[in-house]
Amino acid sequence: MLDVHMFSSATKVKGQGVGSAYLELIGLLKKYFPQDIKVSINNFGKADISHYHTIDPQFYLSTFFPGRGRKIGYVHFLPETLEGSLKILQPFKWIFYHYVISFYRRMDQLVVVNPSFIEQLAAYGIDKKKVTYIPNFVAKKNFHQIDYFKKNELRKKLGLPVDKFTIIGVGQIQERKGVLDFIKLAQLLPDFYFVWAGGFSFGKITDGYRELKKYVVDPPINLKFPGIVERNALGEFYNAADAFFLPSFNELFPMSILEAASCGLPIIVRNLKLYRSILDSKYLAGETIKDFQQLLVNLANNQQLRDQQRRLSLTIAEEYSEDRLAKKWLEFYRSQSELNNL
Repeated sequence: MLDVHMFSSATKVKGQGVGSAYLELIGLLKKYFPQDIKVSINNFGKADISHYHTIDPQFYLSTFFPGRGRKIGYVHFLPETLEGSLKILQPFKWIFYHYVISFYRRMDQLVVVNPSFIEQLAAYGIDKKKVTYIPNFVAKKNFHQIDYFKKNELRKKLGLPVDKFTIIGVGQIQERKGVLDFIKLAQLLPDFYFVWAGGFSFGKITDGYRELKKYVVDPPINLKFPGIVERNALGEFYNAADAFFLPSFNELFPMSILEAASCGLPIIVRNLKLYRSILDSKYLAGETIKDFQQLLVNLANNQQLRDQQRRLSLTIAEEYSEDRLAKKWLEFYRSQSELNNL
């Protein structure tokens, strides 16, 4: 049995995708491989594999201790992907960005959730052979389609109108996520209803906090900010909606897209290169506010288009299901453990 020690503080800050990905992986290993893998959390004892999910200083220091086994780093972000997320002043920004890369260099192997990260890490001088791509996934027990006729019941429960085409966005409230565009669309489409499930996970250091906070406190009448929704309740918000809209300007591999896809929601995103490689054009994409407005109107008025996009979303969910990814994780851990004995 492999002794795998997980190191993470991601669940201390609610509403961030890193924490969701971490919890999904823990759940997968315990469900599929209870006889093959023994999982420990933040255990500094000896291990076959030490898997670092967050870059806490105490975790960095632990990489110098003996008995770490194979050190695996989970790359959920790079310095450039933090732009538009957190407001960090110089010289602290340079110091922090340097620390991030230094942490990754301490690892024996890195796992990226985004294939484009392989080239970006290489630009920092990290050997491509030390980088493995394993995408995110979600468990169907938490995110799945419900009977369409139950939507009205869910909307009443969540305080949403039953007679409006409803669009949901999920994630931290920050500039990088395109929340201002989400708000503008709500203003331009008063006959639609918009919900953004998420909050200011990092408080006032969130990029764009002051401007965004004004809208959260006093939103348009057709826009609801329920705040950070507990993960076990988030599926209800997806299933109460008619479409998922994420206008992020920069993304990694959003858990929210996989969650929405598992619930069979049509997906609308900004036209980013990343999505073309990981989602295979099974979504609708735009560049501008006008593009998004037209896409939402078309979707609301065209039942055939909605059905088509729902089917495409379910194929995304199948491709990134826990069933498919479980085997990949077991093979990865075993191959890494074998390298300890060479």
